[in-house]
Amino acid sequence: MSHHDPVSDLLTRIRNSKDAKHRFVDLYSSKLLVGIVKVLKEQGFIDNFIVDDEKKKMRIFLKYSGNRSPVINGLKRVSKPGLRRFVNVKQIPKVFSGFGIAILSTPKGILDGEKARKERVGGELLCNIW
Repeated sequence: MSHHDPVSDLLTRIRNSKDAKHRFVDLYSSKLLVGIVKVLKEQGFIDNFIVDDEKKKMRIFLKYSGNRSPVINGLKRVSKPGLRRFVNVKQIPKVFSGFGIAILSTPKGILDGEKARKERVGGELLCNIW
């Protein structure tokens, strides 16, 4: 388990759970991870999530379509601890021509690419999800 990069740990656990067709995935929670998961829920990539503040744990319920294929097709970490990637509002990428989302850490909180463009803010490009 990675304690050095919690975002990569989150993405890897979601990727492995969706490939194994698990109903949910458990992991440690932090403000950053809860912000990312909130964006995933708002955009319809996951069903729901529960945060247990006492134990600092989080359970994410994955979303599947009717034929039990996962809604999330891919996840990619962009900004890494060894190489941070910051973008301004004009450089925010469109993931798969708008079918995916870019998640950014901005001064206004964790936002998806579209909201960041509307708010006219840039920030650290955390990951792409499609």
